[in-house]
Amino acid sequence: MSKQPLKQRKVLVTGSAGNIGKYFALNHDKSKYKLRLMVHSGIEDKKVDPIRNCGEIVEGTLDNLDRLKELCKGIDTVVHMAGEADPSATWESIRDANINGTYNIFVAAKAAGVKRVIYASSIHAVSGYPKDIQVKVNEPVNPGDIYGVSKCFGEALARYMGEKEGLSSIAIRIGAFQPHESAQNVDSISMMDAWISERDCEHLIECCIDAPDDLKFLIVHGLSRNVFNRLDISDAKNRIGYEPKDNFFDVHPHLKNLKLDEKLAGHNVHDDGQQSGLREQIGKT
Repeated sequence: MSKQPLKQRKVLVTGSAGNIGKYFALNHDKSKYKLRLMVHSGIEDKKVDPIRNCGEIVEGTLDNLDRLKELCKGIDTVVHMAGEADPSATWESIRDANINGTYNIFVAAKAAGVKRVIYASSIHAVSGYPKDIQVKVNEPVNPGDIYGVSKCFGEALARYMGEKEGLSSIAIRIGAFQPHESAQNVDSISMMDAWISERDCEHLIECCIDAPDDLKFLIVHGLSRNVFNRLDISDAKNRIGYEPKDNFFDVHPHLKNLKLDEKLAGHNVHDDGQQSGLREQIGKT
């Protein structure tokens, strides 16, 4: 019997002209997804030109609920990347885009019969924790700024929509999304524990789109497989099959020479200098 071709998922990407949305549009698996790419009404042509051949380009704004409902018609999954991305932005800007706008896209998706919304949250939702603590997804939110507060709202709304309104929702706490070129910059050391490469982020978004249909709500941490990570990425790996390829410590010009992956002690029997305490009973020396 011949294998049937996979049915393409119809995906609406908001913020398609932004850094993450554009990279996803340019590099997504075209055999799996058919994209509708939402850009801000009145956006400059030069910002749209790179993605013109990646899907259907549509205009819209997060404050126009009726327009968002139109754009969500016939869509399986919404990848919501649009919003105010500046952690130093004023409350008015954050409120309009990240509070009201996030509410509108979830309501529009629900009204149009969308199956899942993938919400771009941020490391800022938990950046209030001290730097020496690795945050797990099941720990309380702890925003480090007003921008982070808006992302906590989005996560709470996503959980409500997933568990009470039947709209499957996944929130990705995205770390420092930067290309390899930025990680190779000597001055980039400040993101050593929060970096997510472009290709790892694109892969994580696809994992969220492809996650089982019966998944109601999930938070995942969006970081690469850095030797030290501010956020624990095990849920993303175990729950939805995230397999990041990149490690900041293999890319940064000073850190890669340290070969920390090879030299760090595991403090267990996998270290060359440590033997099994069962060796006498099981006959191993």
